[in-house]
Amino acid sequence: MRVVELTERTWPAQERLFGPRGAVQGCWCMFFRLAGADFRQGSGEANRHAARELARSGEPVGLLAMDDGNAVGWVAVAPRSAYQRLERSMVAAPPTPDEDLTGVWSVTCFYIHRTARGRGIGAELLDAAVRYATKRGARVVEAYPVDTRGAKTTSADLYHGTLSMFLDAGFVLVERRGVRRALVRKPVG
Repeated sequence: MRVVELTERTWPAQERLFGPRGAVQGCWCMFFRLAGADFRQGSGEANRHAARELARSGEPVGLLAMDDGNAVGWVAVAPRSAYQRLERSMVAAPPTPDEDLTGVWSVTCFYIHRTARGRGIGAELLDAAVRYATKRGARVVEAYPVDTRGAKTTSADLYHGTLSMFLDAGFVLVERRGVRRALVRKPVG
């Protein structure tokens, strides 16, 4: 398996991975990038178009796990400022309100094809995302994972990644957010 950046060249692999439903309900991994009303209005084809334009733009969007020429996994990673939805999220709120978020990158989403789950692809994508962000000037990589507390959880609840996966990758638990969510960070710069 190899990990590649989402670009205009790799977009067809992303399209095949996400399929006609755009991963989940027409999201195309635009949920965190758009305000709520814009996301709902764009669900489906408009979100696909917006995601493709991001891939064409050269902006950091995310990484694909490729296995024998096919994308089997995805991780969204970009500067925190690229994600409009994080500005209002209680789960993603900085630990101090006046914190300078320059150089903070966020890992917001994972998507692993159902036939590739249970092979450690999420952990490989997370490691690659940290390296990718670091090479592009991140000083901190943060995420907002789910704490499964060892319980079996449906894949629909795991798109943020699991707390244990992030802790195993060297992230530090900054703060629990509610019963099942957390803010984790890894200084890299």
